[in-house]
Amino acid sequence: MGDTVIHLHKNTDPPAVTTLTVVPDPARTAPVPLWVRSGRAVKTAVTHETTKTTARAIARHTLYIAGGARITAKRTWDGRTASRYERMFRAAEAAGNYEVAAEWEERGQRFRAERHRRRMDLLHSPVDAAKGVLVGTGMGIGALVALGVVLAIANKDVTDVISPIMAVIEFIRLIITIVSVVWGPAITIGPFLALLALWAIGSKQQAAPAWALPDNVRNSEGEPITPSIVVKALRDLGVPALRNAIKEMGDAGASMLGPIRIAGCGVEVDVTLPSGVATNEVQGKRRKLAENLTRHEHEVFITIPEAARTVRLWIADSGALDEPIGPSPLVTDATMTANYKTGKAPWGQDLRGDAAELSAYQRHLLITGRSNQGKTAALRALALWLALDKSVQFWLADLKGVGDWAMFDGIADVLIEGPSDDHCIQATEMTEDAVSEMNRRIEARRADPTATFPPLIVLVDEAQKAFMCPAVDGTKRPYGGSKATSRYFMAVREIHNQGRAVDVLMWQGTQDPTDQNLPKLVREGAHTRASLVLGSESQAKMALGDKAVEDGAAPHLLRQGLDKGTLVVASDGIDMPKGQSSITVRTHFIDDEPAVEIAARAKAIRDGVTTLRVIERGEEREPLADIFDVMGDEERSLTQDIVKRLSVLSGDVYGGWSFVDLKRVLEAADVEPYKSHGRMNIRRDDVARALADRDTDGSTSAS
Repeated sequence: MGDTVIHLHKNTDPPAVTTLTVVPDPARTAPVPLWVRSGRAVKTAVTHETTKTTARAIARHTLYIAGGARITAKRTWDGRTASRYERMFRAAEAAGNYEVAAEWEERGQRFRAERHRRRMDLLHSPVDAAKGVLVGTGMGIGALVALGVVLAIANKDVTDVISPIMAVIEFIRLIITIVSVVWGPAITIGPFLALLALWAIGSKQQAAPAWALPDNVRNSEGEPITPSIVVKALRDLGVPALRNAIKEMGDAGASMLGPIRIAGCGVEVDVTLPSGVATNEVQGKRRKLAENLTRHEHEVFITIPEAARTVRLWIADSGALDEPIGPSPLVTDATMTANYKTGKAPWGQDLRGDAAELSAYQRHLLITGRSNQGKTAALRALALWLALDKSVQFWLADLKGVGDWAMFDGIADVLIEGPSDDHCIQATEMTEDAVSEMNRRIEARRADPTATFPPLIVLVDEAQKAFMCPAVDGTKRPYGGSKATSRYFMAVREIHNQGRAVDVLMWQGTQDPTDQNLPKLVREGAHTRASLVLGSESQAKMALGDKAVEDGAAPHLLRQGLDKGTLVVASDGIDMPKGQSSITVRTHFIDDEPAVEIAARAKAIRDGVTTLRVIERGEEREPLADIFDVMGDEERSLTQDIVKRLSVLSGDVYGGWSFVDLKRVLEAADVEPYKSHGRMNIRRDDVARALADRDTDGSTSAS
């Protein structure tokens, strides 16, 4: 039946009444079957945390007994057979240690010989035992009778002769009575005691699956690293040859491990891999190895030491790498000074907690990484330290232009700040001026081999902007790019090639290296290469070189945003363990305010440097017209003579020119030099025709 609803319409005259009967939907109002409610209750009960915890506890303690039985059986088998010697023999053989293998084989043979002798003795033992019982019984009865005779004489009672024998008989009867009383309960309780013993062994060894173990054992985040944990992690790495070799080793793989040493905020251990396992197979499983060690991926570092077939594992204490390191000595020690030639910059700490110090002496530098990860701070920390050596000169271009390098006003001879193409052009011209200074020093060194020069650091931050600058000069030569016509690229290459000999050094900071914004020849010209977090292994190889990455350097595995200021460094200017080609450094962060204070100390020891903010471009020349002028009335001229005459005409503009520069201008004007008698020449008529054509297309100028 449904519910009846009466509705009164007041707006009608007379008022009308409507009666409605509402019939409920059987599908909506039908009672829920009992089996459905029971199923829901069962599902809730099964998924309840208390239920799951109880089920795990029951399974755990049951499996402890099975695990204890397995461990006891294995121990018994090892004690009764030569299996232990066989395992140790196979382990030594797998490790290639044949002398130890021969020793274990000899021990096994000795064990078998002694076991055979014991078994042969057992064949004769029943007869020997029977003889011993008869002799012992006879001697015992004789002794008891003799004792009885002595008692009878002493007590003057002949019945005392058998008193000792009767006492022994009564004692035996008492023992039998006790055994008969205890035997029943012992038979009943004995199995329970045996199960309890097996449970104790299994519990001590945690002999249960991981899912059944307590939470504090299953989630053993940060547990101490022990040999057994390392071996188990390697065994479960998913490398079949490694797993099988560990199973065959008698010591369960312990012989692979060197001593576990405390190293800073973690531990370090060398692992000698068995034959058939390559080091890169372990390196490629870094994440799985870290998880097997109950660590995060960034807390385990795998490097290749000097020893063959060996990997070095550095395992951080859980969470230790998320803790900040202390302040820079530049901030805490106001008396600190620098020495370009013999000193080392206090850059940070390595993973072992030791001070990471970098030598800048005659080393070009490249730091790269993703944006906002600490690149400028790391580069600035080195420059601030070096600024405390008053002999060091700085030419600096900050192509970000937000004031990160403003404190170098009064320290740097040149300071360019800004992100525009014009600032990139100025940075390029600054670098070209450094090339001219380098050439001047080289000429002076040729004249006087004992000549010395103050160190000159040519520093370009955000150098990728200079490489990607689209501007073109008056001779149609691009400022950016990575070709032989690129002005910035070629200037950097020239400094890389010869600068260190006269202490003209190129320091660059870039973002996200590619072949376009960081050409191969430039990145390989740096002596010190450092990388913050990167996006891929290919970028890591660009930043640090193939060898460093193949040996374990992994800036692409650092964490974006969480590992700010952490650098992977490949350089001979920093101390690192023997055999390694890179080292991970957590750099000191120097904020703007302490950076200004350090810069003030650097200014105090200098003689008032006037910082040039804009590069003077000098006089503007028209190279093609100048070429025509210096040729005079000659129908043709040697290219070598033209270069010399141009240098005399304007040393500021043409002083650093070579045949390559001359050829570039001529090619832009469609003038082709030709060879005559083995020497390159230029026709005057070709240059005149190019000048006439230029008048219709616009002038050609260079500075």
